[in-house]
Amino acid sequence: MTTEPVTVRLFGALHALQKERGGPTLVEVAVPPEGVTGADLASVLDLPHSMIEGVFCNRVVRPMSHLIRPGDRVAFVPEGTPGPHRFFLGLYAAGKDDEEEVPTVQ
Repeated sequence: MTTEPVTVRLFGALHALQKERGGPTLVEVAVPPEGVTGADLASVLDLPHSMIEGVFCNRVVRPMSHLIRPGDRVAFVPEGTPGPHRFFLGLYAAGKDDEEEVPTVQ
């Protein structure tokens, strides 16, 4: 059984950190069919959890505990997103309710 990889993008300070390390800021990662959490995916990529505010999974803001499955499109959002943007993007709400879907503007 073949699975699709997860496509991961990094933004802001996470993008800068990865460039500083000489790594790509757009990567594909193989995940098992049962998926992995956003936190586990960040660990696989050696991203410091303290620098991550949330994760976009298929254009929806999710908490780091959200299960990422093969074929998903993921973007990690760095800590320190300015106040108004936190509400607009749904980061504030994602941190309040661990699994409630928070829609974003598309």
